[in-house]
Amino acid sequence: MTDAAPSAVPALEVEGIRKIYRLGEVEIRALDDVSLQVAPGSFVAVMGPSGSGKSTLLHLMGLLDAPDAGVVRIRGTDTGGLDDDALTALRRDEIGFVFQTFELIPNLSARENALLPAEVAGRLEPAQARLATLGARLGIADRLDHRPAQLSGGQRQRVALARALVVEPAILFADEPTGNLDATTGEQIVDLMFSLHRERGTTLVMVTHDLALAERSGRVIAMRDGEIDGASVHHTQIAAQ
Repeated sequence: MTDAAPSAVPALEVEGIRKIYRLGEVEIRALDDVSLQVAPGSFVAVMGPSGSGKSTLLHLMGLLDAPDAGVVRIRGTDTGGLDDDALTALRRDEIGFVFQTFELIPNLSARENALLPAEVAGRLEPAQARLATLGARLGIADRLDHRPAQLSGGQRQRVALARALVVEPAILFADEPTGNLDATTGEQIVDLMFSLHRERGTTLVMVTHDLALAERSGRVIAMRDGEIDGASVHHTQIAAQ
């Protein structure tokens, strides 16, 4: 698979972003002058060793954190000048996130977890109809009234995926979504994400250590020491290295 056809407005763009963390007198430059564009409908894998900045990059692109310098644009909107309410609305309406650790609320049922973003957005009724379809597609229709502790790791990640997709986001971010799953379950989750990405035209940006998974993407962003490590390459080139 290759990147989607070029568009006048990228789904996602970062320009010269920097992020610095300070531990006492020690300065850690997590990202240093990173710029990239992601085309609408594409699947991009972000790879790199631990500490390379890949998760920091994903969190900044997903508006979970703010850069110390540089610009993040979501579908042409410069997010730097937005107040907290506007940022919250943009995250709610345009972005879905799937985490390695699921991030489900333990005292809510799977259904309540999945519908929470839509309820906050005031779009509960259409989301309930979408969840019925998603639940069947994800194989959790009969588990929606269970709490997270009553679900397997794979089922919890499917609930997290339903939560991310129920509001039909333009961009889906996934941070090591198979990291806490066994190989077979992880492959099933990836197959579902890939199929839904293809069918819905959702832009998918995924952090992963898994080369086999990266090979399924249209583009690989290789990170090292807070920078993009050379030109972004297609998976056929990565596989040959």
